[in-house]
Amino acid sequence: MRIKKAVLLTVTFVIVGCVALGAQEKQEKKGPRTPPATPVAAAAGDAKSVIFNWMWYTGMLRGVQEVDSVATLELQGTGTLQVGKQPCKLTNYRESVNYQVSGMRVQYTCTTPDGQMHKAIEVVSDKFAWDEDVVGAGMVPGRGTATLNKAALNERLIRLWGSPQGAPKAAAAGGQSTKVAMEGGKAVVTFPIPGVPGATAKATLSAQNQAERVEVRQGNVVTEFIYSNYADYNSAEDKVYAYLPGHMVEKRDGVTVVDLTVKETDTGNLYVVIPVPESVRKAD
Repeated sequence: MRIKKAVLLTVTFVIVGCVALGAQEKQEKKGPRTPPATPVAAAAGDAKSVIFNWMWYTGMLRGVQEVDSVATLELQGTGTLQVGKQPCKLTNYRESVNYQVSGMRVQYTCTTPDGQMHKAIEVVSDKFAWDEDVVGAGMVPGRGTATLNKAALNERLIRLWGSPQGAPKAAAAGGQSTKVAMEGGKAVVTFPIPGVPGATAKATLSAQNQAERVEVRQGNVVTEFIYSNYADYNSAEDKVYAYLPGHMVEKRDGVTVVDLTVKETDTGNLYVVIPVPESVRKAD
């Protein structure tokens, strides 16, 4: 009798488990569940609820505990960026980001109106910014050159923590320094930029709880990021309901320095590491 009960219980658990998994699969196909709207909480300054919604609607919260599980990002795009005060049309653009051991590498090739081709690899990690002639330059003796670029440090850190996934992470890390208000019926989140003294970001969220604009001020310098066309840009075989803007514009003091249209992203937890070359540390 006990054996029969044990078998019955086992079968029951298996059936319940299958039903639960089936429900989860159906839910994943439908997309993220809708969290409760919190306009009242936002008006009262409830930063925790606003950041939760912000991360939810960009697909950053995962698992039963609904925690931020996005560690890395790979992004490819087309468009233009500014080189020597000229628009430079991109023929290749790739970002590799690690948010946990924070760093970002941007590789691009572009052509200016005068027909000149420009190629660069721009990196930031920890408190260092440098340029590479080959990816990973300086990590292996005799392979490539990594050149310290201290002047670009703040600019690159602002780009990292003003990004669509970086901004909510920075806001969450801001603790008591992060503030929330309602302006024109929209939630506005103000938070410090990690690693950049005196830099404060102001993110305006859309009705869909996604950042449509992030303005960063550091002294007299104003950097503005404008985001639109949110969707899952992962490959057709790897849709994971991770939403990023398909169009991203960066302006500095009103001048457009980047105008990027996303081709494809990979928001799985990839192996992205950006160690600082010893030559860069010594040159600082």
